[in-house]
Amino acid sequence: MPGKKRTAFDPVTLEILWQRLLSIVNEADGAVARTAFSSLLRDAHDYTCMFTDRRGRELAQGSFATPGQSGAMALGVKGLVAKLEENAGPGEDGCVDGDVFITNDPWALAGHLNDVCVMSPIFHRGRLVAFTACVFHHSDIGGRVSSDNQDVYEDGLYIPFVKLFDGGVQNEAVMELIRWNVRTPEEVTGDIRSQIAANHVCSEQVCQLLQDYELEDLDGLADEIISRTERSMRDAISKVDDGVYRSEAIIEQPEGKGDIVIRAAVRVHGSDITVDLAGTSDQVDWGGNVVFNFTYAYVFMACKSIFDPDIPNNDGCAAPIHLEAPVGSVVNCRFPAAVAARMQIGHFMTEIVYRALADVLPHRVLASSGGTPATMNVFYGRDSSDGPWHSVLIRGGGMGAAGDRDGETSYIFPANGANTPVEILESDTPLIVETRELLPDTGGPGRFRGGPGRRVVFRVPDDEYAPQPNVKLGIQSGRYRYPPEGLFGGHSGARARFLVNGEPGNPYGLTRLQPGDVITMDAAGGGGYGDPQERDPDSVRRDVAQGYVTLEGARRDYGVVLEPDTLAVDEAATAALRAQPSD
Repeated sequence: MPGKKRTAFDPVTLEILWQRLLSIVNEADGAVARTAFSSLLRDAHDYTCMFTDRRGRELAQGSFATPGQSGAMALGVKGLVAKLEENAGPGEDGCVDGDVFITNDPWALAGHLNDVCVMSPIFHRGRLVAFTACVFHHSDIGGRVSSDNQDVYEDGLYIPFVKLFDGGVQNEAVMELIRWNVRTPEEVTGDIRSQIAANHVCSEQVCQLLQDYELEDLDGLADEIISRTERSMRDAISKVDDGVYRSEAIIEQPEGKGDIVIRAAVRVHGSDITVDLAGTSDQVDWGGNVVFNFTYAYVFMACKSIFDPDIPNNDGCAAPIHLEAPVGSVVNCRFPAAVAARMQIGHFMTEIVYRALADVLPHRVLASSGGTPATMNVFYGRDSSDGPWHSVLIRGGGMGAAGDRDGETSYIFPANGANTPVEILESDTPLIVETRELLPDTGGPGRFRGGPGRRVVFRVPDDEYAPQPNVKLGIQSGRYRYPPEGLFGGHSGARARFLVNGEPGNPYGLTRLQPGDVITMDAAGGGGYGDPQERDPDSVRRDVAQGYVTLEGARRDYGVVLEPDTLAVDEAATAALRAQPSD
């Protein structure tokens, strides 16, 4: 039976269909969790599934998505669909049923080579109705695994936009090319097959939805959902007074290089927002460069979370948000800049927009977070049996405090991700995790306290299970010189630290480890919000009881005196201490 061309939906039907769309993409997401080979995907969830209408407009994404991937995909997949249309003949779609495309072009999608996109068209009754795509952060993409790479050629294997399947037939040459350019080919090709499976699940379920509701295509439903979302976003933005709101951030670079300056002018004009990054530093000679899509992703993350956090993520909520970034700057770099460590700068974009809008929207922003940027640790080498191993951990720090709550602990913000359990890491690698603990007095003091930082201690075993030397460790991180700042009188959180055998190591390059070496990584604490002297003494008492603040820190940072044995608040001593003039 032919489907209907629907252009209007009553509210109940629309809500049912929207929840069905979400369930489809979440089912594809679940397929990844069941089939992925890498713990970075299976456990840490560093991937994003989505699907679009036939024009490439994002319609729905997984409930647990990574903002850098999803925001960049919203632009990138639309660009890939446009490329197919440009290459198509009259009356053609540029693709056929059974096609599967693959690329990791940083400038087309999510900003570095490890983020590999697999995209598939969805056909229903012989007509193109949608596209489904997923981006996985592959642990291994070959190359020199270090943030101090000089260009993208050192970063790893560059896959242009090509067909992985042509009308249902696998392109063996492409898979063979990938297999021979990575260190752990079985894991990488297994994860690519997981991407294909996720797209298949999404395609099957979209077609089932169209059949169940006797719809010809998704066009009318997409128009309705996207237009409603855009109206909601615009309504929220229009409540802010027109104006230009500015901020500036200083971001550290590797030793011997000057600091990077990011300047932002956030223009609110009616129901539109434009973030102008004119005056930002030029692109750099190491891997911190950011492509336009990735910069936009975290600008979008900031605006979405401030103005309308509860509406769906789709093409509509991105429509009022515009980005201007100078070509050749560190936030809109030119090919062939090295981009492997783009999160070391790109993750700061959300914080920079928050800073610009803090005075006009003080209760919708956060102080700086210790998980900005996220810390990525890439360990690889050969085990005692001469087999290759390769593992990636992404870790957060203390989250910045807000105007109504303390910062959480150990969050990857503004990125997203889950924890890789110690048991998984130790089963996947020869490494031993000796310690994982929160660090007291590292969250920035404030009326609301920043989240404390976290320590992880790794040991390279030197017994019969010792890996072959050298074990390589590539780090992408930050906050070693400049701590996460507080807001409105809140204090900064503690800085990050990287130690090798108790001595400061180089967190910006490739570290070669020997059996017996011990690595200590301290994540930064989040910034505080408001005057610490205004924090409720009972909240300070609770912080001490939970190990977030020491007795000395309570007195020094908050002016709160506690009985050492009972942790009861000494109200008289606290009042006297807080009455003393500050230095």
